[in-house]
Amino acid sequence: MKRILFNSLILAMLLIAAIAVSCEKELIPKKTQYITDPDKVAMLNSLQDLDGNGRLYELYYTEDYKLDQVLASGKTTVDDLFQYVAYLLYDDTGTKAPKVDFGAGCSAFAVPEKDGLDFLMGRNYDYRHSTSDKKTYLPTAAIIVHTAPKDGKKSISMVDGMHLNYGQGFYEDKDKDLSLLMALPYAALDGINEDGFAIGVLALNENPAKQDNNNPKISTTVAIRMLLDRASTVKEALAMLDNYDLDMAGTGRSSYHFFMADATGDYAIVEFTYDGDEEYPSRREDLKDNDTLRCVTNFYVAPSMAGTNDGWGSNHGKARYDTMRNTLKAKHYSLTEDEAMTLLQNVSQPPTEEITSMTQWSSMYNLTEKTLRLSILREYGKEYLFSVE
Repeated sequence: MKRILFNSLILAMLLIAAIAVSCEKELIPKKTQYITDPDKVAMLNSLQDLDGNGRLYELYYTEDYKLDQVLASGKTTVDDLFQYVAYLLYDDTGTKAPKVDFGAGCSAFAVPEKDGLDFLMGRNYDYRHSTSDKKTYLPTAAIIVHTAPKDGKKSISMVDGMHLNYGQGFYEDKDKDLSLLMALPYAALDGINEDGFAIGVLALNENPAKQDNNNPKISTTVAIRMLLDRASTVKEALAMLDNYDLDMAGTGRSSYHFFMADATGDYAIVEFTYDGDEEYPSRREDLKDNDTLRCVTNFYVAPSMAGTNDGWGSNHGKARYDTMRNTLKAKHYSLTEDEAMTLLQNVSQPPTEEITSMTQWSSMYNLTEKTLRLSILREYGKEYLFSVE
């Protein structure tokens, strides 16, 4: 009997050891070439594949991403900004500049919810990724990023992984270096914070905006991060932008405008327009307080930009704009959440030769509830729900 008990004990110990070895194998960190701090490594390895096909990931960003230092740096070009972010956040500072590229097409709108209790903001992110020969279209790895800065507001934001050279299934590639995930807070393209302020960026085919009012310089995505972290309302966001000079040169292929909305029902389109015969648009115009300005695509709505590449009258995103404007008008400028998602579906795009085609994701933000209903790659029968936590 004792021998049987002893043998059973040995078998149990071996089984426990085998399980421990198995778990240890599963917990082997992914490759983080420039990150050695255990907390950072654990954070990067907490990434979750939500759709099971490597097209949508979720990360809770728990480390300090040092926004004050990034703002003070005045770095605005993609290369300079992300090299500086790597300098701040990597543990190995002897690295070469990370490979980063940006662009955004998109459609957006803001309306009260039909029952009059909530406010909504819808946003499609359109950007066609393809192989170098342009023959094969590539879905991005969309990344949901949760942030909770010590002295700022909690938020959730959307990142196009391909901008950071993270394509579909990158996390499952054991040889893929995850170090650049440290820069996720500075790659947000749209998002919402705990107070119900939301913002998205949309492309324009014009010279990039470049202000020079003797203020500190700020880039497109750093501005988005700052506003998500610190603005409660559209009014506060516009006031914060007054303190900076937007410099979009070197942060993408073109210029951009912002669409923002908040839980009070306020909304605005922020554009940078020409002030005379200057080479780069430098005058900021805040367009709001008119139901025709509740939606935006990829041309300027500012009257002062009529006759430019993407000024009023341009066909860049015009069909999508007309669909949104006509729908909103027909619905008396209020939609249910389901109607808002349907409108995003109606203005979504398949991949074409246009770089601002191919809807990678559709975000429907409830600004009152601080939630996000998300569909990726035009799969509207399958939705994901997130909330600011």
